[in-house]
Amino acid sequence: MIKTALAIFLIVGTCATTTKAKTHRMTLNDLKAKVDSIFKTTEGTFALAFKDLKTGKSLLLNARMTFHAASTMKTPVMIEVFRQAQEKKFSLDDSLVVINSFKSLVDGSEYALNLVDDSDDSLYSFVGKKQTIRSLIEAMITKSSNLATNILIDKVDAKNVMKTMRALGAKDIRVLRGVEDEKAFEAGMNNTTTAFDLMIIFEKLARKQIVSKKASEAMCDILLRQKLNEKIPRYLPADVKVAHKTGSITGVEHDSGIVYLPDGRKYVLVILSKKLEHEDAGIEVIAQVSKAVYDYEVQR
Repeated sequence: MIKTALAIFLIVGTCATTTKAKTHRMTLNDLKAKVDSIFKTTEGTFALAFKDLKTGKSLLLNARMTFHAASTMKTPVMIEVFRQAQEKKFSLDDSLVVINSFKSLVDGSEYALNLVDDSDDSLYSFVGKKQTIRSLIEAMITKSSNLATNILIDKVDAKNVMKTMRALGAKDIRVLRGVEDEKAFEAGMNNTTTAFDLMIIFEKLARKQIVSKKASEAMCDILLRQKLNEKIPRYLPADVKVAHKTGSITGVEHDSGIVYLPDGRKYVLVILSKKLEHEDAGIEVIAQVSKAVYDYEVQR
């Protein structure tokens, strides 16, 4: 009888221990350790800015470190286009002539974009023809069109993009020029960002605090139609939606945006990288970190 009671006690104790292990919840420190371990799996420098928009909890790693912005600068450009449209300087349904001739920030000399280096080559067939500002925004964000970006920067002026970023509290984002200005690149005159600043603007977009509620919703809808989904969304379930903008140049892979959970919660996640030895490895790191952050969120 004593042996039977002891056996039952041991079984119950084992079950209780197992249950306790299964119900252990990941803390923010656990998440930090997990992210750090993933970052160390490949050669490169990484930064992360994560914020739960319900609880306000955040995780910042190298968040104020400066990175080449690559195509993440297209989100600030979109914001400025919407801001000027709100001020009635033009309508998003106005048309612009598609051009492929731009002036270098260094000396004003002309340069053209090469469709081979553009992630969206479809717009080049429209050179000399008209496209709406709305369709150019769509191409710039969802397909990361460099040509659409430069046309829109010509329209709103990079200086105004910078001014609007400062007004939003993004003090370290620099949008100096259009894409593929090689003279400016060689002179070190580059568009730059930090994970912290991108977190600021995506949080304001998620809270519908940029330009207007209607404009913020429209911009988030465009970001939700993103076609380049191999980073933050890669390992997330199909019912998780991501409104985001990626960036990529040699040695650099970025992703930044808002993650919408099925239960209505949302969080901002920005992951930047530089000095990558292998870009594919950097993409995998971003995807794995995104999954780790998602796992942390869903167990809450």
